[in-house]
Amino acid sequence: MPPLNADERATLESWLDFYRTTLVVKCQGLDDAQLRTAAAAPSPLTLLGLVQHMAEVERNWFRRVLTGESAPPIHVGTAGHSGGFEVSDQSSYDTALTIWQDEIAHARRNCATRQLDDTSPFMNDQVSLRWIYTHMIAEYARHCGHADLIRERIDGTTGI
Repeated sequence: MPPLNADERATLESWLDFYRTTLVVKCQGLDDAQLRTAAAAPSPLTLLGLVQHMAEVERNWFRRVLTGESAPPIHVGTAGHSGGFEVSDQSSYDTALTIWQDEIAHARRNCATRQLDDTSPFMNDQVSLRWIYTHMIAEYARHCGHADLIRERIDGTTGI
């Protein structure tokens, strides 16, 4: 639970961590087949695909955008898309989780020395760390909602 009365940075970072943890909780206790299950037809979205996608999103915003790092896509699908949603036969939850956790650790290091008002070039403008944190909270909240629906369809589990 994020703190109810903290400064802005602690609030933003706590909400981001809350949603990161929520996605992990949605995946706990499921086997490989369940993590690969697209349980909300006609969508092909899976919990494993969401974990892979969030590794890509972490990498994009906290490495490519925030620091200008040249970081290639991690999960490239058969059609050449790099959103991470596509689950291949070689995809595994343990590997995806490790990669995602590594990207989160990298994000924390990249943010540690920056202020919320610090900016980076983005789309012919400047984007602040504050904006990136807010965007990431929204991105995770949206996908945790997806994860909640998928998990409920798999085994009836709801809640955080």
